[in-house]
Amino acid sequence: METVQWITAIVASLFSIIATYLCVRFVDARRQADAAIRAKEILHRAEIDAETTIREAELRIKEKAIQLKEENENEFRKIRQELHNRERILDKRQDTLDKQANDQRKLEKLVENTQRKLAERIADTNRRNEELAKLIEKERLTLHEFSGLNREEATEKLLQQLEKELCEETGSFILRYEKQQKERCEILTRNILLGAMQRYAAPHTAESTTCTVDIPNDDMKGRIIGREGRNIRAFEKATGVDMIIDDTPGVVIVSGFDPIRREVARLALNRLIADGRIHPSRIEEIVSETNHEIQMFIQKAGQDAIQEVEIFGLNERTVNLLGRLHFRTSYSQNVLRHAVEVAFLSGLIAVELGLNEKLARRCGLLHDIGKAVDHETEGGHPKIGADLLKRYGEPVEVVQAALGHHEDAKIDYPYTIIVAAADACSASRPGARRESLEHYIRRMEELEAIANEFPGVEQAYAVQAGREMRVLLNAQQITDEVAAQICHNIAHSLTERVQFPGEIKVTVIRETRFVEVAK
Repeated sequence: METVQWITAIVASLFSIIATYLCVRFVDARRQADAAIRAKEILHRAEIDAETTIREAELRIKEKAIQLKEENENEFRKIRQELHNRERILDKRQDTLDKQANDQRKLEKLVENTQRKLAERIADTNRRNEELAKLIEKERLTLHEFSGLNREEATEKLLQQLEKELCEETGSFILRYEKQQKERCEILTRNILLGAMQRYAAPHTAESTTCTVDIPNDDMKGRIIGREGRNIRAFEKATGVDMIIDDTPGVVIVSGFDPIRREVARLALNRLIADGRIHPSRIEEIVSETNHEIQMFIQKAGQDAIQEVEIFGLNERTVNLLGRLHFRTSYSQNVLRHAVEVAFLSGLIAVELGLNEKLARRCGLLHDIGKAVDHETEGGHPKIGADLLKRYGEPVEVVQAALGHHEDAKIDYPYTIIVAAADACSASRPGARRESLEHYIRRMEELEAIANEFPGVEQAYAVQAGREMRVLLNAQQITDEVAAQICHNIAHSLTERVQFPGEIKVTVIRETRFVEVAK
């Protein structure tokens, strides 16, 4: 019985041990399963956090790249603006140098004329001194014989009389000399006209290289720039100009040395702003349409110019170049209108000289043709224009007129001098080229001040935009002979002391009035 109990106890113990073991194994398995599930959840959360961290890092990197790009674009715009400013400064310095060179040439010519006149005056003075010495000796002997005066008294009286006679004789000599020159004028007309008018040729230079476009609001600037600057890059690529967008409200600046490209860009930008659809494909479409319209306008402007001047048979390329001059200016003067004006002036001068009017008009119309491409080709516009005209089969007179109308080449044909004279007349006439009001008033006051310096002058007026001086003299103090001398002296003083294009006519008026009252 005890054995059975022991066996039963042992069996029960084994069962309990096995049950315990199975329970432990079951609990361990559950724990391992729960641990695996938690591990998977931890890994999943770690993957999600890693992806989130990566996306945030990528966003920060993109924001940093965009910021760096904007900083680089701002720096690039600043550098480009500085370059434009330096280019404008260099252009101003070049204009100053050109003006100084022209002033130097004028001074050299003035010195040559002064030396020649001085030599003539010295020779005339020596001759007159010899005559005066003989007269003085003769008068002195006569005075000693008849007046009984001593030498000092006779000398003083004689000098006073001679001074008075000399003053009157000088005025008479000036009047006689002017009369002789008027009589010779009919014979020397051609040489005087071709030689004297040529000296007043004026310089030419390019004007503005920028234009502005008004925009309705500053939000439009952002639309013009586009996302990451794609619109402005597409616009600059399509038009070939630079677009400057700064803090100036309501304005966008278009910059470029080619005036036709600037005009295309300006018109295209205005159309894009009015249309409102601004994106690269639309930009290319609008620019293409505008460029086609501008080319048609250029061709029509050239055709209108040759029809106005009545010159036909020009090469189509030459007509196109003439039309391109519509977009060029020189000292605010439209170059195409300047060319038409020079053509008519050249024709008028040729008629007066008995030369071919049609050929002279042709020379005048095409003399500045090189300005249409001088920003694309190396060299000055006379040489460029001459090469183009020679290539397109123009007569040698026309080629020579384009090459030498600024005295840059040897002059072999009279049409070259005719065009130079007409060019100077067109450029220097009143109102052709703008001057500042202060400079204009200062020049008028300077002319009047010079005239008022001479004795006997009561009033002096600068009229006809400074092309004429009218001087009123005191009739009681000044005779006609002395008035002629004063007129000559005023003109000479203006030539020496004032720099001016063209010529200034000096008119001296001596008037005596008598008034009586009938009672």
